[in-house]
Amino acid sequence: MSANINHFDILRQPVITEKSYSGTGAANQYTFRVARKATKTQVKAAVEAVFEVKVDRVQVINMPSKPKRRGAHTGARSGYRKAVVRLAEGHSLEVAEEV
Repeated sequence: MSANINHFDILRQPVITEKSYSGTGAANQYTFRVARKATKTQVKAAVEAVFEVKVDRVQVINMPSKPKRRGAHTGARSGYRKAVVRLAEGHSLEVAEEV
């Protein structure tokens, strides 16, 4: 990825699940789907620039594709990459609180 990449190309969308919401409380963690080739430093820079917060830690997970079937036809749902971002003390995001 080039140095001139847009921050919104790195951050695709927030992950909205019960498990991701459990980390927003005391742990101050937020989960995002990110670009496949995004690195931890690029994710950190994108979150800090877009939301104007201080990021403490980033964990990146490659989610595998899942096999799917409809009748006799088989296929696979595409995999994706997600990032769990922990914010520094005193910082929070309104992304997860609006839902």
